[in-house]
Amino acid sequence: MQQLLTISEMAARSGAAPSALRYYERLGLIRATRTSGNQRRYHRSELRRVAFIRVAQQVGVSLEEIGSALSQLPQRRTPSRADWARLSRNWQAQLDGRINLLQRLRNDLSGCIGCGCLSLGTCRLYNPDDELATEGTGPRRLLRPRGGPQMPGSGNGQDTGRPRRS
Repeated sequence: MQQLLTISEMAARSGAAPSALRYYERLGLIRATRTSGNQRRYHRSELRRVAFIRVAQQVGVSLEEIGSALSQLPQRRTPSRADWARLSRNWQAQLDGRINLLQRLRNDLSGCIGCGCLSLGTCRLYNPDDELATEGTGPRRLLRPRGGPQMPGSGNGQDTGRPRRS
């Protein structure tokens, strides 16, 4: 079996567009060798890295975080099962946090979407007059776990998750 893949073969096998492969290479996430005609050739082992990149992106991991993780893998040999297991252990807490946030988002939004009224007394999205702007960016109440610690940059902890009454 041929060990080196052209960019079109790599794209076909990985499901990533050639432009994405070139971008990943420019970021240092994957590596290619060059022929005497300056054409890219990818080692078959790069397929696993591309698969990892694509799955991590699907769950919202940034390319910067992906690059940091991949930098822990060996560059001169195909990563072993132990290498991938170590990377997985390092991401466990982060992935658990993302799963928790997605579950909260699903649970909190299902009531709003289901009734359509955005129950203003308890809605975690309601922010009249943008009063939470001083606490930071994004959906402040939704990102803050109920009864949990404040998110970084989320203010003094006075917000109960309910709209303020005038």
